[in-house]
Amino acid sequence: MDLSIVELSRIQFAMTALYHFLFVPLTLGLSIVVAIMETVYVMTNRPIWRQMTKFWGTLFGINFVLGVATGITMEFQFGMNWSYYSHYVGDIFGAPLAIEGLMAFFLEATFVGLFFFGWDKLGKVQHLVVAWLVALGSNFSALWILIANGWMQNPVGASFNPITMRMEMTSFFDVLFNPVAQAKFVHTTSAGYVTAAVFVIGVSAWYMLKGRHWELARRSIAVASAFGLASALSVVLLGDESGYDVSQNQKMKMAAIEAMWNTEPAPAPFTLFGMPDQQARETKWAVHIPWAMGLIGTRSLTREIPGINQLVAENVNKIRSGIVAYGALMKIREAKGDVPDNVQVSFENHSRDLGYAFLLKPYVNDPRTATEAQIVKAANDTVPTVWPLFWSFRIMVALGFGFIGTMAYFFYMASFKGMRFPRPALRLAVWMIPAPWIAAELGWFTAEFGRQPWTVDGVLPTALSVSHLSATDLAITIAGFALFYSVLFIVEMGLMIKYIRKGPYQDVEETEEWMERHEKRLNACDDDRAGLSPAE
Repeated sequence: MDLSIVELSRIQFAMTALYHFLFVPLTLGLSIVVAIMETVYVMTNRPIWRQMTKFWGTLFGINFVLGVATGITMEFQFGMNWSYYSHYVGDIFGAPLAIEGLMAFFLEATFVGLFFFGWDKLGKVQHLVVAWLVALGSNFSALWILIANGWMQNPVGASFNPITMRMEMTSFFDVLFNPVAQAKFVHTTSAGYVTAAVFVIGVSAWYMLKGRHWELARRSIAVASAFGLASALSVVLLGDESGYDVSQNQKMKMAAIEAMWNTEPAPAPFTLFGMPDQQARETKWAVHIPWAMGLIGTRSLTREIPGINQLVAENVNKIRSGIVAYGALMKIREAKGDVPDNVQVSFENHSRDLGYAFLLKPYVNDPRTATEAQIVKAANDTVPTVWPLFWSFRIMVALGFGFIGTMAYFFYMASFKGMRFPRPALRLAVWMIPAPWIAAELGWFTAEFGRQPWTVDGVLPTALSVSHLSATDLAITIAGFALFYSVLFIVEMGLMIKYIRKGPYQDVEETEEWMERHEKRLNACDDDRAGLSPAE
């Protein structure tokens, strides 16, 4: 096994996935913001809200197209770079991907066209329905993708078939309502809503600093701050749910995120700051918040969170159990249907640990021949690199609380201070535009890097999932993707900046102000006439 192939395959998928997710959160959030604005337009019939819907809808469209292009490329990699993974778990993983393509993507793509080209062909209510269907389709796409990813984190509703040598689905209901997938969905979509809110506020703040499109900017901030505050609070609350799920289903990931080398007495503290040292198996200069991690991870004062060293010891036993399952599996394969009862029972008793035996494959062809040193080495491989997880999680959390503060401030100023925003606050809003993307990428890094060395947690190691490619093939495709995506990034940024600088298609602010003044004058005339006699 050439481990360089594994690392290059991981680098390529990480590059394309992280790049693709630059577009996903803004698509999720802007689709809802645009639908809200069009709802207000239909209810009030004021042209300014139609203008806002079209303007932010244009930016949504640019982002949507780039997201689709990069998402298709990413899905192709499952067949190109991860063929054994696709073979081994394709029966489960492929189902939500297929549904996403047939149901969500076609729904979204169809109504996106109607949204942009149906303004003069559909009625107001019909076009509003289209806008909400676009938003629904966007979120449906995220749902099915996150169900697939959630299964990789917590593989429920499936079992290994020793005859086909593949994982097979046993309960679509369990896969669909996987608690990890559901928590990831609501957490990810809420993060997308925050991304859109920060983006809308930042662009609107830039307009106000430039003295342009004042009414559009004020109203956009009012909508985005209310929407963003609710979403930012949801991200934190739902992130707590995700943390609880991790502590239940991925104990090593939780211990690595906390740099918790040994099991702490319950309730465990939260490490606010520290410098993890993986060689020494300790966290230097640690600053703790008592009880916090125990409450988040276990929601109790009595349950312990196991440390890394204790989990490694447990994994040594799981690897030994997996070796028994592997031996029984080989006998089942050799028996060709006439399987002794004791062999079948042995496999069923130990099959849940079969994946741990596969951790020995980088060191020995047949896990049954592994030495004790190789078993210990494989158990230590289950510990991901701690310091990147430790810091990426904390930066993400810090940014999350920063978004709550920012949204609360703009919501307060928009609702109770007549939308009079100080210029320093507007400048801060502009500078904060990249922050939710940083938080989102760090969140995905924590989720995916923390799962290593598994592609499917506890079932299939990453080292066994790759295709039979050469390092040269992968190096060429990585360079090609890097070049192609750099061009797409330049195009994306160029288009977004162009249309932001250009502003709305038609500035209706002056027209609205004139209509309001004209209506006041007519009302005043009516009042004056009411006081005159018939002769006058």
